Amino acid sequence: MQSIVSINGKFYQPQDAKISVFDHGLLYGDGVFEGIRSYGGQIFRLKEHVRRLFDSARAIWLDIAISQEAMCDSIHAALVKSQIQDAYLRVMVTRGCGTLGLDADMCRDSQIIIIVDTIALYPDELYETGLKIVTVVVPRNHPAALNPRIKSMNYLNNILAKIEGKQAGCLEALMLNHKGEVAECTGDNIFIVRQGVLRTPPTSAGILEGVTRGAVMELAEDSGMPVRETALTLFDVYSADECFLTGTAAEVIAVVEVDGRMIGTGKPGPVTLDLKKKFHALARGGLIKT
Repeated sequence: MQSIVSINGKFYQPQDAKISVFDHGLLYGDGVFEGIRSYGGQIFRLKEHVRRLFDSARAIWLDIAISQEAMCDSIHAALVKSQIQDAYLRVMVTRGCGTLGLDADMCRDSQIIIIVDTIALYPDELYETGLKIVTVVVPRNHPAALNPRIKSMNYLNNILAKIEGKQAGCLEALMLNHKGEVAECTGDNIFIVRQGVLRTPPTSAGILEGVTRGAVMELAEDSGMPVRETALTLFDVYSADECFLTGTAAEVIAVVEVDGRMIGTGKPGPVTLDLKKKFHALARGGLIKT
């Protein structure tokens, strides 16, 4: 088992993988990406991730030189080459090598990069005890400026929020949108449970449509729990019975404190624990989902 990098279908050891310093992905964050997980050698919801990658590319006028089916095949090939069973796959498509100016028409040789490695976003013990998070001043990007539904390689908005959160002693931070409503965390979607209803911000709040988010919503609905995509305020979060985050890297993790306020009992709640268990079963093939 080893980390491996594929660049346009050719495999490299990580230390040997190189692209041009004139690539606009490096110069300007001009490109799109996806983070994908495999469990036991099976890639979780690959088609959904690849579809979102191509949707993001279309939104920024970036042509991907291969089809969605070929992209899936390339990702599978990289995973097999690495021999890592439980992997984190980072798939990137850059604008390509260009000039030092902003003109995208001057770019050529768009790069398709696939990194296969492992990831541990949070320490194992936090999945048992829950996260403490803070709300940061850095707002989520305005959808009319750079829509957060585009998973672009320019993650400076999230990075600044992450830095602010860590300065406050927290591993994750909650971001508000331009209306002051709850959007999402720096790398995760947010859910609350209140009076038996699972609630999460809608895409119109300025969030990424998380693949794990969608899977958890399906699992909740399948179990008979009402799910609502609705605008949330900080009051809604503070007064929630439970709160948890979802993401490809994070999976499902409880939040037990927000801005110094204890959420629920201060421990991971029953709904969170149940959905966490069901998600793990789904990701590892214990439940039938396509």
